Amino acid sequence: MTFQEYLDYFAQIVNSPPGSKLYADDEYLHYTKLNWSRMNRWMRRFEPNEEMKRFIAAITEQQHWIVITEPWCGDAAHSVPQIYQMIKDNPNIDFEIQLRDTEPFLIEDYLTNGSKSIPKLIIRNDVGHDRVVWGPRPQKLQDIFVSMKEQNVSLEVIKEATQKWYNEDKGEELQKELLKELA
Repeated sequence: MTFQEYLDYFAQIVNSPPGSKLYADDEYLHYTKLNWSRMNRWMRRFEPNEEMKRFIAAITEQQHWIVITEPWCGDAAHSVPQIYQMIKDNPNIDFEIQLRDTEPFLIEDYLTNGSKSIPKLIIRNDVGHDRVVWGPRPQKLQDIFVSMKEQNVSLEVIKEATQKWYNEDKGEELQKELLKELA
């Protein structure tokens, strides 16, 4: 789906939750609504840095950027709009959203340590070969996340620390990692 179709799908869930088992769960619906707010905030406030702008503007070959995500994913609420804002003005980059939990289940080919962790960004060249696979979160945050899990920190504390990290980082680590991978 296009980014706009994803936004429409997301808005539909927030405004009129479907009868699916997942969004019938008040906790999932609550997180989805929080993610809608976070994503929209990044859409208004995130501006790629100058190095990223120059790099993306210089891409002249066709590329296909695929993000595997779901509206309930807290990490995606930050990374997906930032990635979109980085590439949206380059007509050589085709941007696609695929839902993790809906066919064709592309996530099965991009597991993180055996799990379906999202968001996952796959950047393919003009003949469909993977150039970059990134995700589910910037490595600095991933290291913090893994450390907290190993220390048996509660999920609520992990979520709070994650949100704080994203807000303080403002998309800089994501940009650094993508620039390094794409160079």
